[in-house]
Formats: sequence, structure tokens, C-alpha cells
Amino acid sequence: MPRPAERKAPDAAEIEARVLYKDSLVLIIDKPAGLPVHQGPGGGPNLEQSFIHLRYGLPRAPSLAHRLDRDTTGCLVLGRHPKALTKLGKIFAGGRAKKTYWAVVRGRPAADQGTVEAPLAKLTPKRGWRMVIDPAGQPAVTDYRVLGTSADGAHAWLELHPRTGRTHQIRVHCAHLGCPLVGEPIYGRPEDAPEPEDVLHLLARAIQLPLYPSREPVEATAPPPDHMLPLLRACGYRD
Repeated sequence: MPRPAERKAPDAAEIEARVLYKDSLVLIIDKPAGLPVHQGPGGGPNLEQSFIHLRYGLPRAPSLAHRLDRDTTGCLVLGRHPKALTKLGKIFAGGRAKKTYWAVVRGRPAADQGTVEAPLAKLTPKRGWRMVIDPAGQPAVTDYRVLGTSADGAHAWLELHPRTGRTHQIRVHCAHLGCPLVGEPIYGRPEDAPEPEDVLHLLARAIQLPLYPSREPVEATAPPPDHMLPLLRACGYRD
């Protein structure tokens, strides 16, 4: 599916329709692809501009508890006030948030399931930064399993569980497996190849947060976005 034009920040109705979970501490929303979560150095539309519509009676808008890449879609956690953000920050920093991602990749891993342990470091050449596998980098671990494969073997549908939260971790680790994400513009693409026309096929499918000691974890699941459905279905996904 071709890349969409630059998205605008969702209006009140659009952002409220994307709320997957809400309580007194936290909101979990379904982030759209193609929109950064906050304003970058160059300005432009961003998701934070819409948070004012998610106050639900509180005096201030909620704030980001973590980040998703501009082109990643799915479960994004917001804290509704400073006390909530402090609690969420400890959960994410302690690796206690259980994250599930879905990706559609080119090719197929050699094994049906496995673990990628490949430390990551940030490389900042003049043409722009990227993450690289570096033994001296920060530890990065991702568990994966194959959920389906297309009939022609060209694509696979993966479920991934990052144990660490490094920048671009899933994107780099999938490329390291020899299976770059569909729509991946950086990792696993030859330098002389044109930028892909597809939107990145990466979904933050679900998240679980142990927020309350005496209750089950807070959880939410995001639906696959329209741009991922054709290849997911080709790999065996059924609505």
C-alpha cells in the first residue's frame, strides 16, 4: 500500500475513537501510523497535539509514558497525571510492561521461533543516525515466533516480544534475522535500493501493565491497521 500523505493530528472525535483502555491512572490509545508522537526539531503535526481532547474532566492533558516510532501503529500508553506517570515510568524502566508486536517481514526466519540477542548502539554519520548491532552497545533481546507464511514464501507474519526497549530494536533484529520488515526504509535495504513505497508493517499489538498489586494487569489490544491487512491475510490472518 502506498505511503499516505503527512497525517494531521486527530481531532476530538478521531482521538477518542482510538482509546482502547481508560481508568483513573492510564489511557491506552491506538496510535495511527505516519504521525510522530511528539514534535520533532522540524515541527509539524504530532499526536501530542490531540491529547487535550483526552482530559476526561482532569485539569491537564495526559502525557506519554513511552514512545512509538512515527511509522509504528498500535498500543501507546499515556499517564493521566504526574503520579501516574511516575508509576508507569518505574514499570517501563523495570522491564515489567509486557509488549506484543506483530510484523510482516520479507522472507521467513530459518526457525519457527527463537530469540535474538544482539546489542544495539546509535551510529550518527552525516547522512543521518541509525541503530547498529555492536557488541559494545546496550543489551537488546527479542523473542519471536512465526504465526504464518504467505503461499509464495515471500512474506511471514511474526509475533515479537521485546524483553528490552531499545530504539528501533524490532526493526534491527528482524533485519538481523535476514527478514526486514515490509516498508522498512533503513534496515536490511541495500544502500542503492529505492525507498520502499509500502507503509511500515509493524503493529504494537498488545500491552500488559502490572499497575495494581491486587488486580490483574491492565491490558489492551490494538486491531491491525488497514495497510497491514492484505499481507496479514496472505499469511493466514483471519479477521
